[in-house]
Amino acid sequence: MDILLLIFGFGLLTYGADMFIDGASALARRFHIPEIVIGLTVVAFGTSLSEASVSIVSVLHGAAGVAVGNILGSNITNIFLVLGITAIISTLSIQKNTVRYEIPFVGFITVLLMWMGATYGMISRLGAGVLIALFVLFLIYLKFCSKQEITVEEHDIKLSGVRTIFYLIFGIAAVIFSSNLIVDSSVNIARALNIAERIIGLTIIAFGTSLPELVTCVVAAVKHRSDLAVGNIIGSNIVNILFVLGITGLIRPIPFEPAFLIDGAIGVIAIVMLWLFVAKCCKLTRGNGVVLLLSYFAYVIYLFA
Repeated sequence: MDILLLIFGFGLLTYGADMFIDGASALARRFHIPEIVIGLTVVAFGTSLSEASVSIVSVLHGAAGVAVGNILGSNITNIFLVLGITAIISTLSIQKNTVRYEIPFVGFITVLLMWMGATYGMISRLGAGVLIALFVLFLIYLKFCSKQEITVEEHDIKLSGVRTIFYLIFGIAAVIFSSNLIVDSSVNIARALNIAERIIGLTIIAFGTSLPELVTCVVAAVKHRSDLAVGNIIGSNIVNILFVLGITGLIRPIPFEPAFLIDGAIGVIAIVMLWLFVAKCCKLTRGNGVVLLLSYFAYVIYLFA
């Protein structure tokens, strides 16, 4: 039964991601908004629901420290694994504004998070307030970006307004539900094979929370929607740190373990590598994707060491 659920989950995941990308693309065209902005907002928020739910539930159950590990691990996975696989499938074009402002901004807020943790040993409510304030500034920046309208012919809008909303809601719901289904069935199969709980947590669960980003990016790349794929990852990383940790920290101060500094440093290295790859040509090539993917494997080996 778990094997059948696993197969069904992957099928639903692919179908849901396909609908979600079509809906997001139609939304951008209908309102003449650049797809990169839709990727940084609608798609990023949708695919970050897993991280948000895990972090908030953790803090409500008195395990606030889990939130930081969840976010840092997810952000590292997003760049090394998700962008790595996506770039191998199809070379990704990167907007100049993304190279100049958004990618460096992810690096800045990651360093800021590390500084807060190293200096105070926690993300206090004041620190969480700073993160939320930066998130508001980021939304204001996106508002100005959205004014750079794109020219779209009426016949290019293939979905009606109602179908666009349906595609978005059903698509992301299917992605989240199927991701949880895949994780649950995979854990059951792993336990039946007597695989250690620690291995399950570091592999299946960690990979499962990044499935929405991974499949959404792959589908976007196949459909030649590079802006949606890149915007999804960069936006998700920004949402994870500023919004998710900001809201979580406002609920309850988040303890910052010294070991998180190493994960944060790896997160910064991932961002720097991404920026160096795309700084000149504004493209993430298949070769770059291979390097990112190998870096993810090295990170996993470090976790098991």
